[in-house]
Amino acid sequence: MTNTELQHLVEQLSLTVFKRPFKHQATFNARLRTTGGRYQLESHNIDINPKMLTDFDEAILIGVIKHELCHYHLHLAGRGYRHRDRAFKQLLAHVGGSRYAPTPKTGAAARPAKYVYQCQDCGQTYPRKRRLDTKRYTCGRCHGPIKLM
Repeated sequence: MTNTELQHLVEQLSLTVFKRPFKHQATFNARLRTTGGRYQLESHNIDINPKMLTDFDEAILIGVIKHELCHYHLHLAGRGYRHRDRAFKQLLAHVGGSRYAPTPKTGAAARPAKYVYQCQDCGQTYPRKRRLDTKRYTCGRCHGPIKLM
């Protein structure tokens, strides 16, 4: 899918689901890593993570687009557009948009833990992507010493 196809899809969803036109620009943004999409308050443009299309099916992409369109239409209407606002939650539930984007299957978020630490007293394990100083940190459950496995 190209940016022009994405633009047409966003315009079509805006008209059919929200009954309002989308007058700004929607593009794929490969710099988005941990989020499905982003609504820009200043320019009113929408950026979509291309991994929502490559790693998942089109239903996930449409859910993310509906989520960003909720931000878009509520902000332009002067209503509560933030995630915590009641108007946003109600509109998102009404249109069937996704509340959270799934974690991408590729990239830094999908990499398995390189290091596994274990508590010497209770046996609690702690998978980590980065090394941590075992002299500085203790077990969160029993405060016992931890060791790299």
